[in-house]
Amino acid sequence: MNSSDQITQMLTIVLVVMVFVLIILAVAFLYFWIKSKKQKEQQEENDEMKSDARKIAREYTKQSIFKFMEFDTVEDNMIVQKKGMRYIMVVECQGINYDLMSEGEKVGVEEGFLQFLNTLRHPVQIYVQTRTVNLNDSLEGYRRKVEEVGFELEKKKNAYLKKLQSGTATREELNKDFFEVTKQTNLYEYGKDIIANTERMSLNKNVLSKKYYVIIPYYVEDLGSNNSFDKEEIRSIAFQELYTRAQSVIRTLAGCSVGGKILNSEQLVDLLYVAYNRDEAEVFSVDRATRAGYDELYTTAPDVLDKTMKALDDEIERKAMALANEKVIQARSPKQQQLDQKRARLEELVRQRAQMIIKQNAAYLGRQTADSATRLIEEEKNKEEGGTEDVEEKPKRGRRKKTAVNE
Repeated sequence: MNSSDQITQMLTIVLVVMVFVLIILAVAFLYFWIKSKKQKEQQEENDEMKSDARKIAREYTKQSIFKFMEFDTVEDNMIVQKKGMRYIMVVECQGINYDLMSEGEKVGVEEGFLQFLNTLRHPVQIYVQTRTVNLNDSLEGYRRKVEEVGFELEKKKNAYLKKLQSGTATREELNKDFFEVTKQTNLYEYGKDIIANTERMSLNKNVLSKKYYVIIPYYVEDLGSNNSFDKEEIRSIAFQELYTRAQSVIRTLAGCSVGGKILNSEQLVDLLYVAYNRDEAEVFSVDRATRAGYDELYTTAPDVLDKTMKALDDEIERKAMALANEKVIQARSPKQQQLDQKRARLEELVRQRAQMIIKQNAAYLGRQTADSATRLIEEEKNKEEGGTEDVEEKPKRGRRKKTAVNE
């Protein structure tokens, strides 16, 4: 009976273990099945996104992109497009902080903007351009100012030290000059702190600014199909019409506290440069490129062969000058070379001549005096040459002194 109970108990344990293993296998199978299903759904979603991207790529062809970016030139404060058939003038607007206004001010701005819209008799486009704040120009201006303050500080310091060393200035004058030096020093340190803070701020690429523009176009077809104007007359008519429209826009925008100005040709170039070269504009602005002469690379830059020829001519001139100097040195007379050698050994020859004079007059000077003078000359020579013969001469001095005593 005991054995049968043990067998039953063992079978029960085995059955429980098997059931537990089956449950674990079922859970694992369910987990992997759900995971594979999610992966399949993700793959289908990615395939759909790729197909949508292909559709978009097919819709936006090269022709449409070129048409969007097309402009011929910038002249007379206008952008010329479509081979002189369309002219554009741009008004830059100064934004206002609408959220910080009172209710009455907000109502006035809204009414002014409604008036602006109601007075429009031609199409316009509102363009917002986001730029990374470029503080390089500000930093250059700060550095120039701080350098001027530094020069002024050095001048005041020197003047104060001269008065202090002369001893003729009164205490009141010294206190006044010291106060000026202290004030200038504080101003100089404050300027350096401003430069350091501005440099740290310029490293933050998340500091952005927005510029708001009103784009005003003019179409030559508005003149009619029977116009007999040449290109110069058409450009003059377009400028007059666009200028009138731009001034009207500026006046009506002033009613809602928004200031405006017409962009000149350089500012229009900067606008287009930032629009189509956003990444490069953060590193190399258009004004720096203009100052560097990059706008003349394709018009007035010298030919590559001309540059190479000029560099070769400069090298020939440099080597010819070096060779001429070398031969002139070699062609000098032996006496001139001896003179140069003697001039180079001037100090040594002076010492030798001095020792000779002392030796010749030893009888008049006395042996001890003559030896001391000769020894001083040798010590001076050793000091100039970095020698260490003083230690070796000490025993000799002792012997000389004893000889002098014995005599």
